[in-house]
Amino acid sequence: MLPRIVLFCATVGLVVATASGCGGDAHARTTVVAAFYPLAYAAEQVGGAGIEVESLTPPGAEPHDVELTARAVGRVRDASLVVYAGGGFQPAVDRAVASREGESLDVLDGVEQRRGDAEDELDPHVWLDPLRYATIARTIARALGTPTAADDLVARLHALDREYRRALARCARRELVTSHAAFGYLAERYGLVQVPLVGLQPEAEPAPKKIERLVEDVRATGATTVFSEPLASPALADTVAREAGAKTAVLDPLEGLTQAEIDGGADYFSVMRGNLAALRDALACP
Repeated sequence: MLPRIVLFCATVGLVVATASGCGGDAHARTTVVAAFYPLAYAAEQVGGAGIEVESLTPPGAEPHDVELTARAVGRVRDASLVVYAGGGFQPAVDRAVASREGESLDVLDGVEQRRGDAEDELDPHVWLDPLRYATIARTIARALGTPTAADDLVARLHALDREYRRALARCARRELVTSHAAFGYLAERYGLVQVPLVGLQPEAEPAPKKIERLVEDVRATGATTVFSEPLASPALADTVAREAGAKTAVLDPLEGLTQAEIDGGADYFSVMRGNLAALRDALACP
């Protein structure tokens, strides 16, 4: 296990476990391979200067659909630590992790999960709840042998949670119409009701009669906004909103960032605050 290697070597910072043992290159770095953006961001924040973090999901890609090249599978095999969300969220990553011998951390093992709203499967989108995400940060830091390194990130996440609580406490509406069922944890944490157009898999395409029922459901909620996502097609949300007489807006499930967002300095916190602004507008919060 990686923490045992760190304690045994008793060096400043983390080192890569190699055949040379503790007498290896002082500039060696521990490589953490993360499955997609929120996990990579947390690892970067708690890892410190001795950690090199690589993401398996390229900027702008939908992580549900990611397939791994031979080179990416090799990165998984050779990493000091792999951080991923199991349970079928990324089947290609699950397969690569199953074939490796090193330490792997399934972040879903350390948090309380909820069932999908319409499917008999666990919802993996735990990072959209700042407090569950704080638990993930702690878990990653412990796996890296630096448990206190998560203190700053955890404090910032608790502050974000307080922002959400204050901003969403007295909204005129509580129904949150989303293009897929990614926002269950966020809704649960802040007393909202998620009304997803499709289930946990965003690529699902309902039949025309199902779309008619979705339009009726949206009208029944009194919702004025149907949310689409930046990394998935907005076609279904646009159709339902048009037929229901609602407007559309973007709510980001934070499964990944585009290259333009990265170049512009966006991160987990800026996107979550953008989501909060979109929610306040859609739900008529004072």
